[in-house]
Amino acid sequence: MTRPIADLGQASYSYTRDSTYLLRPSDKISVNVFREPELSVEEVRLGVDGSVSLPMLGTIMAAGMTTRALEQDVTRRLAAAGLKSPMVSVNIADYASHLVTVEGAVESPGVYAFQPGSRLSSAIAMASGPQRTADTKQVAVFRESSDGILIAKFDYQQVSQGTMLDPVLQPGDRVVMGTNGLSVFWQDMLRTIPVFGVFAVAALRN
Repeated sequence: MTRPIADLGQASYSYTRDSTYLLRPSDKISVNVFREPELSVEEVRLGVDGSVSLPMLGTIMAAGMTTRALEQDVTRRLAAAGLKSPMVSVNIADYASHLVTVEGAVESPGVYAFQPGSRLSSAIAMASGPQRTADTKQVAVFRESSDGILIAKFDYQQVSQGTMLDPVLQPGDRVVMGTNGLSVFWQDMLRTIPVFGVFAVAALRN
């Protein structure tokens, strides 16, 4: 397993997929209450605030919980509401929160849905790979965090060969494949967030 290169901003980008999944706003779930079809929901989306509306219970918070934890919470609430010995199962119907933007010198820039555990190489593949004029050594991944926007640089060829970290994508990641015209911006970009605007424009114009 390759290690993150701190000088390229990769220190906060992980190779390892999270062992547990926490529900996020926009995810879709199914809630089945055994032998209680009127209380079951085939598919419901978490709202932007992370809440979900369920029969008998109304609106409850679901974001940040595992499906198992939500099962237990719904079971407890139904029992408190008077349902005798409720049996509840919760499953994820759609990881709708998992979207990545891929732009710059790729064949098909756009916004793509991905499964948890997908990596940077997968995002570039979804965008049909680099253009002929792409500078594959200049790939940036922008990521929102509690500390602000993180920026890391990757070499797509090294990633493809397994000699550089192929990071696990996070919902909302922005991947930009560069061209030769971007190289003059790299040092400044890695030091200051406002250069992101210059970087993105340069990527799209070249």
